[in-house]
Amino acid sequence: MIGPKEGERIWERHIENCIPITTLLPNAGASVADIGSGAGLPGIVIALAKPELKVTLIEPLQRRVEFLHEVIDSLGLSNVVVIRAKSESIKGSYNYVVARAVAPLPRLIDTTWHLVAKGGSLLAMKGESAATEMAKSDLSKTSQHLLHEINLDDLPLARVVELVKAG
Repeated sequence: MIGPKEGERIWERHIENCIPITTLLPNAGASVADIGSGAGLPGIVIALAKPELKVTLIEPLQRRVEFLHEVIDSLGLSNVVVIRAKSESIKGSYNYVVARAVAPLPRLIDTTWHLVAKGGSLLAMKGESAATEMAKSDLSKTSQHLLHEINLDDLPLARVVELVKAG
């Protein structure tokens, strides 16, 4: 589910990278959709850190979907479901839609905004280009847009773009 050289650094490069986004989520009472979940990052990390949240992993590729089901079963996660589809074809709404390494921000907004519930947020994990991506995006649909720079203990600086839908 990750590149051949990534196994040695799975914790540092992938799992630790997903921990900061959990600080932007409530402990309970919300639904989260992880778009393009792939290996379950950040969705599985969120489900483990926030077991009272309902997490939906959205992934179009069958072999990844099968892997996600295996992970969910082996970890005994009862708060996670998997949907095999592209985000564009999903109906429904979520309090939080999260994405990591899916698409540039303008395209991410176009393909996921319909999934964000009124008053909800799109949380896009981004790198150093976060501010530039925001500047190049049409943010007129948002009631608020923020760039969170999250620095937790010994973890690398994380950047999460939050786009809030009017509610």
